[in-house]
Amino acid sequence: MNENIEYKETYVGLFQNNKSFGFVVPDEKKGIGDIFISKKNFGKARNNHKVVVKILKYPEDGKKAEGKVIEVIGGVNEAGVDMLSLIKEYNLPAEFPKPVVLEAKSKPQKVNEKDLRYRKDLRKDIVFTVDGEDAKDLDDAVCVKKKENGNYILDVHIADVSHYVSENSLLDKEALIRGTSIYMLGRVIPMLPRELSNGICSLNQGQDRLTLSCTMEIDPNGKVVDSDIYKGVINVTRRMSYHDVQKILDNSDKEVVEKYKDYIDDFKLMEELALILKERRKEQGYLNLDIPESNIELDVNGRVTNISKYETSFANEIIEQFMLIANETVAERFYWLQAPFIYRVHEEPELDKVKDLNKFLYNFGMKIKISDGKVYPKEFAKALEKVKGTEEEVVVSNLILRTLKVARYESQNKGHFGIASKYYCHFTSPIRRYPDLFIHRIITKYLKSNYAVKQGYVEENREKAEHCANQSSEREKIATKVERASEDLKMAEFMEKKIGEVYEGIISSVTKFGIFVQLENTVEGLVRFEHMGHEYFIYDEERKMLIGERTNKVFKIGDKVTVRVISASKLLRQVDFEIYEENEDEEIENDK
Repeated sequence: MNENIEYKETYVGLFQNNKSFGFVVPDEKKGIGDIFISKKNFGKARNNHKVVVKILKYPEDGKKAEGKVIEVIGGVNEAGVDMLSLIKEYNLPAEFPKPVVLEAKSKPQKVNEKDLRYRKDLRKDIVFTVDGEDAKDLDDAVCVKKKENGNYILDVHIADVSHYVSENSLLDKEALIRGTSIYMLGRVIPMLPRELSNGICSLNQGQDRLTLSCTMEIDPNGKVVDSDIYKGVINVTRRMSYHDVQKILDNSDKEVVEKYKDYIDDFKLMEELALILKERRKEQGYLNLDIPESNIELDVNGRVTNISKYETSFANEIIEQFMLIANETVAERFYWLQAPFIYRVHEEPELDKVKDLNKFLYNFGMKIKISDGKVYPKEFAKALEKVKGTEEEVVVSNLILRTLKVARYESQNKGHFGIASKYYCHFTSPIRRYPDLFIHRIITKYLKSNYAVKQGYVEENREKAEHCANQSSEREKIATKVERASEDLKMAEFMEKKIGEVYEGIISSVTKFGIFVQLENTVEGLVRFEHMGHEYFIYDEERKMLIGERTNKVFKIGDKVTVRVISASKLLRQVDFEIYEENEDEEIENDK
């Protein structure tokens, strides 16, 4: 048994029947290897079934692990089996326990009059939710007005989930176990049951909803000059999509403009304020990383029909800017109150990583300046600004992202490097993130006691904040892995039908075993050494490039290349390319 490998009790994989015995090829690429299954331990498994196998003996002395099939997920090509396999692999809580669902169903589906005591009544305000077309859990709404003195009033209303999910309830305990909602392709594993997340906690159009709100007065330079945090009740005027808001701003669709003609000035004012906030954030050194998201389209059976780059517009940025400023405003206030809290922390990168990054950036004529052993967000922002709008922008953004540390949750405020902010928290998504729900409870306690909170409460909740921050960070890591795995799986499935096709791509990474190439549609694949042409390439680790031994041909990050798809495997979640040259096919034809 290899002591360096942390083995698990169960694995998910593909069952292969060899008549007298079988074996399971695990979905996890590293670790245990193929698992031997004796005939008596087949259970109901058939050839090419995805199964869950329990380990009876771990590998040792050159022998394979032995296991027993304890669950059949389904045929490898059956609809939905791929996502279900991921759920089993990562041991995700796919269903809510019955008592949790019953507790959710016991909650009212309408706001009660008694709940409105001590709340600010904003039901007559013009309030919008702006989300993707398919969103069902709407936890933020906004309203913008302008004062006579030229200042803006921005209201950010967040669903008051803590009103319905009380501390230590079954719903609360389950939400903490989950930590976050997980968005797999074609399937969501929510943090809260849909009775709440799509119902009374969702800010649905035309329905009274309870909120925890933050109102900010912002001057024409984008500075918050005054703010208030309070409990409210709203009634959303219109549920908008990003696409429709952008069409209104561009005046590009007469039908949409006519439909929302009464609110055009509201959206123009939102755009005006968002541009001011964006400019101020830019001056502070905010890192606007251009890393395209994948738009993976599925049919009714969950099979991929198309993959493209997800197109965002300024309408997305409007909401992003409003949420950022609300999160900062709330974090700063409760930091100075020395309240028990959960912050979103993003520390500055390690200097050695910045030095490695500079080796790459040298090829683009750039360098991140290090001053007195420190590095500042503005230096990264300068590099991003220099490549903005160029073909290299995505590559440089990815290089910078790999250099930065991973953001996490902590009970201590340490600032957020990526958005160049001293104070930052997650306040705006309590339906899908536990830290937001936790700090909503803290804020509620401070509001109810008029900010005169007893020290015993503070000390008790400091410990809770630390525990909840750690749990939420761990669950977020798992959610990220699952979401990436689901994308990799579907990308490979899509490319299985594209074997032999030729694409233009850009080198996104150079390694000692080959190069990774990203296509325009965001699919990434590996070109191994043996598929790079008719010569041997030497890996220059210092400059992170490959150099042809015979021709001195160089492959480096950011280079454009033409590749041909030579293999793709949904099971392995990987795509392989080869370097393609136009005259190559002619040479092959002439050799025949």
